[in-house]
Amino acid sequence: MKDINDTPIPRTDPIQSATFTNPINAEIRRAAATGIYDIRGGGAKRRVPHFDDLLFLGASISRYPLEGYREKCETKVTLGTRFAKKPIELETPVTIAGMSFGALSGPAKEALGRGASAAGTSTTTGDGGMTPEERGHSDKLVYQYLPSRYGMNPDDLRKADAIEIVIGQGAKPGGGGMLLGQKISDRVAEMRNLPKGIDQRSACRHPDWTGPDDLEIKILELREITGWEKPIYVKIGGTRPYFDTTLAIKAGADVVVLDGMQGGTAATQDVFIEHVGLPTLACIRPAVQALQDLGMHREVQLIVSGGIRSGADVAKAMALGADAVAIGTAALIALGDNDPKWESEYQKLGTTTGAYDDWHEGQDPAGITTQDPELMARFDPVEGGRKLKNYLKVLTLEAQTIARACGKNHLHNLEPEDLCALTMEAAAMARVPLAGTEWYPGKAGF
Repeated sequence: MKDINDTPIPRTDPIQSATFTNPINAEIRRAAATGIYDIRGGGAKRRVPHFDDLLFLGASISRYPLEGYREKCETKVTLGTRFAKKPIELETPVTIAGMSFGALSGPAKEALGRGASAAGTSTTTGDGGMTPEERGHSDKLVYQYLPSRYGMNPDDLRKADAIEIVIGQGAKPGGGGMLLGQKISDRVAEMRNLPKGIDQRSACRHPDWTGPDDLEIKILELREITGWEKPIYVKIGGTRPYFDTTLAIKAGADVVVLDGMQGGTAATQDVFIEHVGLPTLACIRPAVQALQDLGMHREVQLIVSGGIRSGADVAKAMALGADAVAIGTAALIALGDNDPKWESEYQKLGTTTGAYDDWHEGQDPAGITTQDPELMARFDPVEGGRKLKNYLKVLTLEAQTIARACGKNHLHNLEPEDLCALTMEAAAMARVPLAGTEWYPGKAGF
């Protein structure tokens, strides 16, 4: 364009819409071309308030730190002390979350068992039942009892060290899982009593109860089947943590597992992952409040999961009131998921290292989230177990380091007073003061 004097008029710079971004526009075009919703694995990718928004207040003059080389900081935790005859005793409060055989390969499940056992902690079956190699390499194995009942049998319940009744999952609270046909091999089909190669969708609720009264009956049924030996966990997705935790306790749970929206899944709708549920940080304090209001804090243990990555995350979750944490996505990364050495193959799949989340397609170059025999052969469960053990060791050492700096001789002695928040949102969710103040949003008396 030119003005009346034939002088070029400067153009304004093009501005991309903050609402219709390139990724949003690409998804609109994909939906228009295919007519189906996007399915993927993993957890929420959007930025939400998380443990990075909290800092520890280390000891100085007003608090007395512990000497790392001479003064102990204990990490042991016992789960299931409320009713179970045989509670689980762990060397570290970092456990392995439920991930199914079917979603993961047999060697990957074996590696999880090997790594957890070497670190002195537990691992969990996931949907689809218990495999012999998983049970054989897991010193402490938690058996998930899911709405689908895939692979469930009473003999495996008795072989387990604990039972986890899954009500919800952080990545998809209120929804069921998916296992697409390309991952339903002969073995998976046999274990789940499904036809080979046919897409499977798990139920979103248990078929034999409609509310918390029925949950109490189910817990008693499972206790009778297992002779009251096994701790009974109840896993909930983070939506209404105060009320759900209260009802789980009243139904008779020994342990409550609380999973936030950063927690992963093998496969579900992307719109579900990104737009349903609460951030993990927002779930912990209401759940702890429910335990405290019922006089059950520490008697009923709380396991927090969803986006745990480092020893700092472990320590922060425990300072907010958790007894233990569970890791899933981080454990897979430790095994070798999204490893840069497979970059050329990720690119062939239309993605890149760190962004690969099409676990449902069964083409994982690392051999972890697949049932393809050639891809599975790439993964060494012994080496994978060694890496996981090392990672769990580092998480524990990092959490101990922070606890000592705060003057605590056990990770369970960490408390909200040891924390401050960097943002208003984190302060409100964690109910700890904004850094440099004594205030957080909603604090009584302010």
